[in-house]
This record gives sequence, structure tokens and C-alpha cells, in this order.
Amino acid sequence: MATISVEEENYVRMSLLLTGISPRAVRIKFDLEFHPTGLDASLKKEYNKLSELKRKKIISESQWNVLFPRFPDVPDSRYFDVSLMLTLLRNLATLTPPRGGFDRLPPVIEISTEADLARIKYYRNYLAHLSDGKIDTTFFNTAWTDITEAIDRLGKMKQECDHLKTKPLDQTNREIMMDIKRSYDEIKELKKSFKSLKRSHELLQGKHENVEKSNELLQENYKKVKISNALLQEQNTEVRKAHELLQEDYMKAKKNVEEIMALPQITEFRNTKAREEEERRRTEEIITEIQNMRKRIRIEGCVIT
Repeated sequence: MATISVEEENYVRMSLLLTGISPRAVRIKFDLEFHPTGLDASLKKEYNKLSELKRKKIISESQWNVLFPRFPDVPDSRYFDVSLMLTLLRNLATLTPPRGGFDRLPPVIEISTEADLARIKYYRNYLAHLSDGKIDTTFFNTAWTDITEAIDRLGKMKQECDHLKTKPLDQTNREIMMDIKRSYDEIKELKKSFKSLKRSHELLQGKHENVEKSNELLQENYKKVKISNALLQEQNTEVRKAHELLQEDYMKAKKNVEEIMALPQITEFRNTKAREEEERRRTEEIITEIQNMRKRIRIEGCVIT
């Protein structure tokens, strides 16, 4: 079987320390804060706060199922991972955060229980984010001392930690931890793919929302156009009615004029006007005839006075 390098062996040992021993040390502190006999009642009492942590994705679905298993099962801290226990201690217990908070590595001089919990959390995150499955020996020795002292203060397990650091690793341990490392890498890739899919979904969701908004605007505009069309129809009806009334008034006025023009006085007046017009026309013709005769006589050399 293939051998592994010193750096890879450092990774295996630290993995065993953080996944095998540190959870038991954290659980000792956890059980002091949440006694196993009262754990179920304590969690139910804080149900609303825990629901909010789940909503914020601080507690995962699988962790939630461990906290609130199906009846008749009850929660048991032996099945809680380190991440879940640290989350519950931070949010439900009366702990005083380290000076730099729970998300930073505390200085070596800070040795409170809260600082030790922060140390274990920090190195677990560090290990989870390693990309090559190797740990430099200098860093390994410093980190090992920091972690084992924290474990010893929490659970008095220094002897077990020292034994793990020096005992020969059999091939099974190596293969298991390297398989775990490969699994971590696969999980990271899956998480990246999930994030990419999530972003794509969010973009599609945003586009869908924009389409819905556009559709709502179109619906509103359609309603406005429909209302405007109804108003125009009403106005058109009113204009048509007004036109009909004008037509009626015009016909009445025309009839009145025709009736007036048919009166005897109007007829006599029109006849008189016609005779006068006829006489005026005949007079003009006589004058025109006389003027023509004078022109002819002048042409022939005669002058009429």
C-alpha cells in the first residue's frame, strides 16, 4: 500500500484528535450546562430561539432532527456533533465570550472555558478548509499543544492526546482519514455546485419576479386603457346624441323657414322683387341697345345730340 508523507500523517493525527477526542471533552462541558436528564425540557423551553437559529441556517436540518427526534425518542447529547454543542452553548448557556469572540483563535494566555471552546472550534474549521490534506510540522506541534491543553482543561484527557501523538498509525487509520479527506473535498465541490445552482435559482427567481411585476404593470395599464375606452365610448355616445339633437333642431328650423316662405305676404314680396328685377334687367338691355346704336351712328359719321 502507498505510504503517506509526514505532513499527511500530521493531518491524520490532528483529524483523529479533533474528531475523536475533542467532541468528548466538549460534551463534558455541555452536559454540565444541560444535564442529560433535563435536556429534552431545556430544548423545548428554548424552541422559539432554536427555530430562529434554524431559520438563519445556523442549525442544519439534520441537527434539528437530532434536537427534536420523533416520539418516543428523546434528544441525547451523545449524538450531538461538536458544531451543534458549541452552537447551543453559545446561544442558550450563560457563557462569557472570549475577548476576540467565539470565531477567532484566543491567545495562549486566555484559558477560560469559553476560550477553550473557541480554540476547538477554530482548529476544526481550519482542518475542514485545508485543500491538500497536509499540515506543516511546525504548525502541527504548536496547534497540537494548544488543542490538547484545551481538551485537558475541559475533560482531563491529556494522556490520551499524548498517546495519539506518538502511537504508530496503522494503515487502516491512514486510509480512513484520507478517505475522509477525499470526502471533505467532494463535499466542498458539492457545496460549490450547490451555491452556483442557488445563485442561478436566485437570478431566475429575480427574473421571474421582474416578469411578474411587468405583468402586473401590463394588467394595470390594460385596466386603465379599458377605463379610457369606456370613457371614450360614453363621450362618443354623448356626441352622437348631441349631433342628433342638432339635426332635429336644424330640420325644425328648416321647416319653419319653409312655412314662413310659403306665407302670402312673403310670396307677394318675392313676386314684386321678381318684377322689379325683371324691369331692371329690361332697362339695362334698352340702355345697352341705345349705346350700341350710337356707336354705329358715330361710325357712319353722324352725331346724335
